[in-house]
Amino acid sequence: MQAALGAAVCAAQRDAAGPPVAGADPKPRWTLWRLVSLVRARFARPCCRETVRAALHRLGLSWKKAKKLLGRADPARREAFIARLRPVLAAAQRDRHHLVYLDEAHIHQDADLGYGWGVRGERCHVASSSPGLAAKVSFYGLYLYNEGQVRLWPYPRAHGEHTTDVLRRLRAEFPDGKLVLIWDGAPYHRAKAVQAAAAVLGIELAPLPGYSPDLMPVEALWRWLREDVTYHHCHPTAEDLTRRVAAFQARINQDPCTIADRLWVKHHLDQSEEKLRFPK
Repeated sequence: MQAALGAAVCAAQRDAAGPPVAGADPKPRWTLWRLVSLVRARFARPCCRETVRAALHRLGLSWKKAKKLLGRADPARREAFIARLRPVLAAAQRDRHHLVYLDEAHIHQDADLGYGWGVRGERCHVASSSPGLAAKVSFYGLYLYNEGQVRLWPYPRAHGEHTTDVLRRLRAEFPDGKLVLIWDGAPYHRAKAVQAAAAVLGIELAPLPGYSPDLMPVEALWRWLREDVTYHHCHPTAEDLTRRVAAFQARINQDPCTIADRLWVKHHLDQSEEKLRFPK
């Protein structure tokens, strides 16, 4: 019975990593309750969830949160990007140029819900004034790789004109020397006016390969910001949210080593993961 449980779980894990098929039924997701039913149906034996849990632990299996695999990412393009990135990182570490990663996020005023300690047996409530979906601030997040610093610049929304303004502000921070900017392929990043502004400002643009947020360290900055700023706290106004984000920026910039650790730049690929992708 234990072997059957392990086989079912491992098969489901393999199936979940395969490409979706139109019209197919949902792939199995084995919970303890479903595995109890499996044992009852296949072996006509009653058991409880703890028995199943113990059997899975003996097999070296654990309950974990899944990670979405963006299968449409092209492994060849990702590998080519990593190959180009390594000398760029090496040159930045020797201060031969400034390297900056840039990404955008919409931070809502309403509270994000996360885990937290509370009294056992009592539900943890978080007060919310129920601000609408439009109650948000768009932030341009920049990771200044050489300095181990971040910038979080608020704007009403992210578009070409504001992106051009961000490029000007970035060049003002580094008026001299070569400046390399890595970002994704958002439409306003590819706009001709933005590309022209970058050329005038002497900013070399390096786009990420498609469907590759794991190669953007600013994604980790957004998770960090939400943990510290929006988890379990509803901001009554956009100004209040902007103020707290500015305080968050000032606080974490005091510890460049922690920033470099949490915004770790990925410079190699896991080939066992890359072979699961299915680009068109």
